[in-house]
Amino acid sequence: MAERLDVPVAGGELAVYRFAGAPDAPTALTIHGITSSSHTWVAVARALGGRATLAAVDLRGRGRSNQLPEPFGLPAHVADMASVLDALGLERALIVGHSLGAYIAAALAVEHPERVAGLILVDGALPIPGARDAPPGPFLEAFLGAALSRLSLVFADRPAYRDWWSQHPAISGADIEPDDLAAYADHDLIGPEGEMRSAVNPDSVAADGRDVLEASAADALAVPAVLLCAPRGLANEPNPMQPLPLVRRWADADPDRRRGLQVADTNHYSIVLGRRGAAAVAAEIVDQSQT
Repeated sequence: MAERLDVPVAGGELAVYRFAGAPDAPTALTIHGITSSSHTWVAVARALGGRATLAAVDLRGRGRSNQLPEPFGLPAHVADMASVLDALGLERALIVGHSLGAYIAAALAVEHPERVAGLILVDGALPIPGARDAPPGPFLEAFLGAALSRLSLVFADRPAYRDWWSQHPAISGADIEPDDLAAYADHDLIGPEGEMRSAVNPDSVAADGRDVLEASAADALAVPAVLLCAPRGLANEPNPMQPLPLVRRWADADPDRRRGLQVADTNHYSIVLGRRGAAAVAAEIVDQSQT
């Protein structure tokens, strides 16, 4: 069971969930994706086996931070993450980001390199193939697909939402523990029975998506960083969000500080929620925490 902390930020309080490790374990700040929440990291927390504590945020507009107002976008999230580090008493920390969270983590490291001991970027931070050549609005709608459509859906109860997720093409057949999927789905659901819906504020997704399409912070990093990429995409299709050749070119541009690795048999979701992906992310957290 994660402990909730509420951190003062512009416009209110940001919910942060502490998945505690051993008493002397280091703490990593973890940042989730564009329509996700802090509970993206439940499988990683278990895979760590107490070797690290995760401070997992609900970004503004999501989870239990969904009532936080504008501004959205990468600069607002970077400011929020700096506030979280301050509230946790972390002068420097390992930062772990998945999808949108990876873009936020990279931007935080460029703006505040003194606060970042290292980065673990999970299937994010680099340009999305095709994004630079397409109108932003239509591209985001096509790219995010089911992630966007679910924001307008209404569910009778928690089991109905869990069932929706279990049939998602990136989830069905993946090595995701049922309890982890339930925790992930339940944390995203708000409202009374019969009228339950995702907690995600669609306005936050639109603003953050526009910034992601223009993000370039990963090319300017001056801190140690590893990028873990999945071979399959958001719908388990063979079109990854971060293709391995792109990741390798990024790593080769600064081999003393950067590494790029593909986690076999994962997609954009299972690279954090699945057993194989969570184990890979946990191994990197432990490795970087010891350096």
